[in-house]
Amino acid sequence: MKTRTLVSTLALSAAAAVTLALAGCSTGSAGASGGRTSDTLSVVASTNVYGDIGQSIAGDAVTVTSIMSDPAQDPHSFEASAQSQLAISKADIVIENGGGYDDFMDTMLASSKSKATVLNAVDISGKKAVDGQLNEHVWYDFPTMQKLTDRLVSALTEADPAQATTFAKNGQAFAAELTALEARTAELKKTHAGEGAAITEPVPLYLLEAIGLVDKTPAAFSEAIEAGTDVSPAVLKKTVDLFDSKAVKLLAYNEQTSGPETERVLSAAKKAGVAIVPVTETLPSGKDYDSWMTGNIDAVAKALGA
Repeated sequence: MKTRTLVSTLALSAAAAVTLALAGCSTGSAGASGGRTSDTLSVVASTNVYGDIGQSIAGDAVTVTSIMSDPAQDPHSFEASAQSQLAISKADIVIENGGGYDDFMDTMLASSKSKATVLNAVDISGKKAVDGQLNEHVWYDFPTMQKLTDRLVSALTEADPAQATTFAKNGQAFAAELTALEARTAELKKTHAGEGAAITEPVPLYLLEAIGLVDKTPAAFSEAIEAGTDVSPAVLKKTVDLFDSKAVKLLAYNEQTSGPETERVLSAAKKAGVAIVPVTETLPSGKDYDSWMTGNIDAVAKALGA
């Protein structure tokens, strides 16, 4: 697991200062900052992935703000703003990934002394580190998103009982989409379990594992890429050899982070004729969670020749 420090101390200090200034003159009206009126719930999510899930379940009557929403933004270098701090301070419900992925959320929550209900997806997943390593990218794990859906419906209902029926209906609809996604991965697993795959980072690993694919990438390679450290020549060679030897059927490549080592691996995969499956950490423009994950599964299926 990579512990990502996405917010500088200077940025947070500035954010806190601006929050205090804005709080002093705020009228409480909802706007781009994610603030809410007295009768409108405010949900703040760390990324647009959770923002989209929150909006799908909460509906139009709830204000949902995503702190990180630019699909071109590198999550590794993200810095939250004073506007984000203000949104957090006014949130009724906060959805964060946890697991060290978006620690900037906990920093802002503590700074604003927020009393929001916090839904931490990694905690909700029940997943634990193995040998000190935890794949925190749980939004690619559909069973975890099912659990998050249930918890979000409960949190929304507690915050606004008058809309309980709407929240329940929307939650059931989203859960049905997740069930369909799980069914598709299970179907692919029937014929492709045990086949090899390579990754640049463990971002899509839960999805690949649900399809039954085996990650053949040297752990030292993907861990170094995720941590932003150098890959040794020996490890890089072992990774490149996966494609030359046809040990893998596809390369799942994180489009949002790149460097000399990942470019070398990408080039080797293309040269060897190994299928490339681009993946991202945030929701692409024009997509919702269901269409995004459907597209990811379609891409893997095509790479496998399914």
